[in-house]
Amino acid sequence: MAVHLDVNRARALGQELVAVHHWLRTELTRIRTDVTAYAAGSDLRPMQLRAHCTAFCAALTRHHTSEDAAGFPALAAQFPELAPVLTQLRADHELVADILRRSTELLDSIGPDNADTVRRELDGLAAILESHFRWEERRLVQAFDELEMGTRTGGELLGAEVG
Repeated sequence: MAVHLDVNRARALGQELVAVHHWLRTELTRIRTDVTAYAAGSDLRPMQLRAHCTAFCAALTRHHTSEDAAGFPALAAQFPELAPVLTQLRADHELVADILRRSTELLDSIGPDNADTVRRELDGLAAILESHFRWEERRLVQAFDELEMGTRTGGELLGAEVG
């Protein structure tokens, strides 16, 4: 028996990628704002900052892991000409993972003496992610919109489903 998928749902996968990136940008901005406020003497507790960062780091890691394990292989199978782009994006994911590890280590010991260092590390992460997300969106949104998803979900391919 043939399975008929909602064509509009499949075409929305590229926009789902954009929505996931938007959510991740928003969360990182919130963390950076909180760290800046903490450095300025707000009453935020380090535990709150660590918890928010842990949730963000887990979501970003899940997104990149899903892309590497499912989304990118699906794109490569249908669009072999994207192989160099996918290779570069995977390398970006490794770079981002290293920065996340450093940021997490810094946040584990955040205090008034190193809050500015944490903020600078997060600013660097934000700059790299912005570049990564924009390039990925320019190169992959159309391909994701045209991807034959089969029975896969956006969550499986992108690590998160928005909406």
